[in-house]
Amino acid sequence: MPSSPAPAPDRKRLRSPAPARQARRGHGRVTLETVASAAGVTAITVSRFLREPSRVAPETAERIRTALAQSGYVPNKQAGLLASGRSNMVAALLPNLANSIFAETAQGLSDGLQAAGFELLIASTGYSLEREEQQLRALLGWHPAALVVTGRRHAPGALKLLADAKAAGTPVIEIWDHHPPAPGLRPITFTQIGFNHDEVGAAMAGHLLRAGHRRLAYVDSGVAEDYRAHERGMAFAAAVRAAGAQAVALSAPGGDAFDAGRQVLAELLGAGPPAITAAAFANDHIASGALLEAARRGVAVPGRLALLGFGDFALARQLSPALSSVQLPRHAIGAAAAASLLAALRLGRPAASAALPWTLVARGSTAGA
Repeated sequence: MPSSPAPAPDRKRLRSPAPARQARRGHGRVTLETVASAAGVTAITVSRFLREPSRVAPETAERIRTALAQSGYVPNKQAGLLASGRSNMVAALLPNLANSIFAETAQGLSDGLQAAGFELLIASTGYSLEREEQQLRALLGWHPAALVVTGRRHAPGALKLLADAKAAGTPVIEIWDHHPPAPGLRPITFTQIGFNHDEVGAAMAGHLLRAGHRRLAYVDSGVAEDYRAHERGMAFAAAVRAAGAQAVALSAPGGDAFDAGRQVLAELLGAGPPAITAAAFANDHIASGALLEAARRGVAVPGRLALLGFGDFALARQLSPALSSVQLPRHAIGAAAAASLLAALRLGRPAASAALPWTLVARGSTAGA
């Protein structure tokens, strides 16, 4: 007889047992609530302290600082960005971080922003408009609360990025410039905090002209995109020609600024006849190099050649003779920019522009001017 078919397997018996559910692993981060409990305050108070410490009473703030230090709490910036759509980071693009001029401006920005709970992210453009555009595109991906750029000249792509950011409600401030619209340039569309470089160039010329110099040189920066130095040079030359004197335009070679100044001194002394008797420089570093080279060669300053710098760096004041220079609101530009954009963020209005003062300081290198 044919065998009977085997009985169907018992599916309940063959089913694998379900794995035991594991407890979800925590992310290991100290929470805001943990800090608040340790400090004896609410999480809202801790959050307020992290945003704007000045809005929390001093005794409470001290307890929160202690709790933060002991717990090692680190804010979750990504979560905050997702919740608000905008970070508490301000992006600043500066031409050069090695130059003390811009370093002091960055410090002024940082001092003003940190007290209000904002963080400063700095990028260096190296005076390149192309690089500025690339950095803007990258930084905008972080949805900064505000943008700070140096100068009023930008590549077309960067200009569109800035205009779009402003239209979306992000304050945009151009620092180190405060100029009326110039022929051939776009009208002013962004907040400007700084000073007029044309006025500075004309004042530098006037300082030397009053001392009786009739053949003067302006030694420009060797950086092609240092537009502010170029503007001062053009204004310097225009003022010299308007006074019926002769203006000579020179450009410092690239590389180390002190070495460039040493090299350019030979050009200043060799030009003529008539001889150049006074020179203004794009910055103190180049001027200091020329002054040091003059001392090495035994050239009388200001007897044979008067020298005038720009920036009023600490080193220039220690030379012999001390270098005459233009004293700038380096830290004040950053501080004013921070105050302007913070007011804009709080009030929802456009950031306010500001023209800041500068001073031409006469010292030994232009004695009698």
